[in-house]
Amino acid sequence: MEVYNWTVTAEQEAERIDKLLTTFEGWSRSQVQQWIKEGAVTINDQAVKSNYKVTEGDQIALTVPEPEPLEIKAENIPFDIVFEDEDVIVVNKPRGMVVHPAPGHYSQTLVNALMYHCKDLSGINGVIRPGIVHRIDKDTSGLLMVAKNDRAHESLVSQLKAKTTKRLYKAIVHGVIPHQHGTIDAPIGRDKKDRQSMAVTDENSREAVTHFTVLECFANHTYVQCELETGRTHQIRVHMKYIGFPLVGDPKYGPKKKTVDIEGQALHAAVLGFVHPRTGQELEFEAPIPPEMEEVLRYLRSM
Repeated sequence: MEVYNWTVTAEQEAERIDKLLTTFEGWSRSQVQQWIKEGAVTINDQAVKSNYKVTEGDQIALTVPEPEPLEIKAENIPFDIVFEDEDVIVVNKPRGMVVHPAPGHYSQTLVNALMYHCKDLSGINGVIRPGIVHRIDKDTSGLLMVAKNDRAHESLVSQLKAKTTKRLYKAIVHGVIPHQHGTIDAPIGRDKKDRQSMAVTDENSREAVTHFTVLECFANHTYVQCELETGRTHQIRVHMKYIGFPLVGDPKYGPKKKTVDIEGQALHAAVLGFVHPRTGQELEFEAPIPPEMEEVLRYLRSM
């Protein structure tokens, strides 16, 4: 159980308490509202409602309860295994599948499927994310690696930190990129205006580098390959929006008006390479883009 205390400043005057708390530690607004409902938040030793507007000098106290242990159930969900041995599984995740359980998604995730398929996943990331070394978004398809034991997990995480893994993505973006190659070196952190989104910012951000190559140009769109040097949340989606070429179908960072019929961002983790944690062998895997993206490309080529 953790206890936090703050004093409201003049700049924070009249801010809603639920919104204000999300700016302190990056908690989601829904999580904060739940804590307020449970009485875990007090102002001047009194319980308040989520719409309470703070006043300068208010004393805020938040007692974060210990997380309740969750039982994640194994589910017989078919999924595409590209490679598997005693240490590692490489999965080609379909569009629409959540990687690990989270509020609102405690079943039908890749972790639920993995737990049914094998019993020996790494425990480093705990009950919610057993074996998960890195993740890709729900509507991003493609390759990710899963560790079956702690030794493999530590090795794969070290490779990600050292930037020695190979991760190539294919994406379809709005606009015609005028040059063949480019590098986007721009730090990414929480969007101050929307804590559920990421943005290029110098405040509370981390280094983020994406290299891109144009594969094909159309009348108003471009098919690109992006190589991750770092792995920040929503990195490709944020970086391509930042340079003016947001991903087709992206509900969070793309234009509000849809010009192409696809649900979710047109983004696919196509190539994954790493050194095997036990044998030291260099491994590389490739997965073709999903039918939904193929259909979009056929449509753009026909225009």
